[in-house]
Amino acid sequence: MNLGSLLGSLPGACAQGMIWGIMAIGVYITYKILDLADLTVDGTMCVGGAVCIMMMLNGYPVGIALLVAFAAGMLAGLATGIFHTMMGIPAILAGILTQLGLYSVNLRIMDAKSNQAINVDKYDLLISLRYIKNVAFYKNAIFIAAVFVIVIIAVLYWFFGTELGASIRATGANPHMSRAQGINTDYCKILGLMLSNGIVALASGLCAQYQGFADVNMGRGAIVIGLAAVIIGEVVFGKIRGNFAFRLLSVVLGAVIYYFVIQIVLWLGLNSNDLKLVSALLVAVFLSIPYIKRRYFAKPVKKGEASAS
Repeated sequence: MNLGSLLGSLPGACAQGMIWGIMAIGVYITYKILDLADLTVDGTMCVGGAVCIMMMLNGYPVGIALLVAFAAGMLAGLATGIFHTMMGIPAILAGILTQLGLYSVNLRIMDAKSNQAINVDKYDLLISLRYIKNVAFYKNAIFIAAVFVIVIIAVLYWFFGTELGASIRATGANPHMSRAQGINTDYCKILGLMLSNGIVALASGLCAQYQGFADVNMGRGAIVIGLAAVIIGEVVFGKIRGNFAFRLLSVVLGAVIYYFVIQIVLWLGLNSNDLKLVSALLVAVFLSIPYIKRRYFAKPVKKGEASAS
């Protein structure tokens, strides 16, 4: 175990963590704001990459490719929203149905191939794992990912402060009261699902460029990584008082911490085939921390204090 090799891998883990942190922001919107269990993410995490790579291979500029990837993700969220609100299918099953259908859609997007590669030497990629060290700062993958994180957080902070954004937050907090106040909760759920999956697809487009290919299985287990980022961010930064923008930032930092842990585990010699198991155990550990703290480390309430309260 060479410490130098671990330190050399951390910049790449940081860049990858921020890209997946953008995906985790999309998960945060459904999981925490809308209070919906959306499993569309595993399919959407491939849609964005497939659309972005195929458009670039056909000569479209990277900006247009990313915008279309974002739109494709919103369409996936729209499908889940329609299944859930207009057809009465539970959100978790609606997401599974959309995810299942997206597998065939992704194969069609990629010309019936399970993998489509793109060469950084032939195409003008916005972000690439080659651009980690010894490059100008404006080409550095960490810098590019950080710019996307800042812009997305700023836009979401503004949007959720508007009347429409507040309606989405109210729908997730208390749908019955929201309907009583005249809010169209079905519309808010659909819009929230579209926004969430659009952000996931955007992250997918960046991820596909970063790794140099889009794969039909690249989204498998993405929801686990997204939930891990959300939970790690809450556990590590939950006691810090911050506004909505800080909570979104904590999700991204949670994803970076997650990838740092993965790099350390690999550095310790774990077989890469066991990464899914490690991811599941990591999420389970961070999920259990709040419960363990309440159960075993909370100060007992005295009788006098209990009666006074």
